[in-house]
Amino acid sequence: MSSDNRYMQTALALAAKALGRTSPNPMVGAVIVKDGGIIGQGYHRQAGTPHAEIHALREAGSAAEGATLYVTLEPCVHYGRTPPCTMAIINAGISQVVVATKDPNPLVAGRGIDMLEKAGVTTTVGVLEQEARRLNEVFNKFITTGNPFVVLKSAMSLDGKIATRTGHSQWITGAAARQCGHSLRDRYDAIMVGVGTVLADDPLLTTRLPQGGGKNPLRIVVDSQARTPMTSKVVTDKAAPTLIAVTEQAPAEKIAALQAAGAAVLVTKAKNGRVDLTALMRELGNRQVTSVLLEGGAAVAAAAVAEKLVDKVHFFIAPLIIGGHGAPGPVGGQGVAELTGALRLAEMHTELLDKDLHVEALVLKEDASCLQDS
Repeated sequence: MSSDNRYMQTALALAAKALGRTSPNPMVGAVIVKDGGIIGQGYHRQAGTPHAEIHALREAGSAAEGATLYVTLEPCVHYGRTPPCTMAIINAGISQVVVATKDPNPLVAGRGIDMLEKAGVTTTVGVLEQEARRLNEVFNKFITTGNPFVVLKSAMSLDGKIATRTGHSQWITGAAARQCGHSLRDRYDAIMVGVGTVLADDPLLTTRLPQGGGKNPLRIVVDSQARTPMTSKVVTDKAAPTLIAVTEQAPAEKIAALQAAGAAVLVTKAKNGRVDLTALMRELGNRQVTSVLLEGGAAVAAAAVAEKLVDKVHFFIAPLIIGGHGAPGPVGGQGVAELTGALRLAEMHTELLDKDLHVEALVLKEDASCLQDS
């Protein structure tokens, strides 16, 4: 392994420490190397705090002069909540900058590299580029489209059932798989379910990690007619905010009751009598929600798949066979008529979680651009 790759791997590992904490910003790690050793390192911890390069420069101090900076994302040139990093790098006397990937943000988009080169700093771009892009798949999708990165998560039996014909579903998968699901909640900005899931299971939809802590995502209920009960946990529990997405057909008195109980209500466009998920995702993006974990149920999943909103899947498959025509699967609706219309997956990764199989894969978009840009 080359020294460039080795140091960039260190920078990527640093960036990943902030998984789920930097929204709407990307995760970034930086390492400063001089005379074959690391003299400074850092990572971006959350939006509004210093960037990775600044942490690394502060740690290196005056020794940064003449050193090489490894950074997982192109340094910024614009003033946001923090000053631009390019000027700090130039002023510190860094002689070389190695970048994993250019920033897809139109405010940056190569300008940081150009500024460094004009100042006489040698730059190299593309070291572990794919790994860096994958790390920031959420940011890349959000910053280029304005829409959140959507992850479909489901737990099912080996024959593809998420419940029995009577609706019994707790628990199909074991403790390890469920814990992995909570780790996903900790990673993404929002968790979304349909009102049917709320009516059937009354879920809390919070993050519960074994070591405690964790980040509770925004809870979103897709509920065209505002049927979410006032006694449901997503309304009565205040550990996380709840947003109920309804249509204009929802009774005004039910909307008022939900709001009085502390839930936010968003009136959205209707599509075939239901919440238009495409319009909802656009509104969530406008609210700086960069990622959505879609946990159910089958009707909402079907709509998200049909409207080509899903970017990634996490399926947890238990060694059970449930059977039955009336037992639901993870994706409802009519489905496609021919296999040519099926959702195609790429970059599939599998792991065993105790006795359950965890499958993670990207959705292959029609133009395959998601494999490079999200």
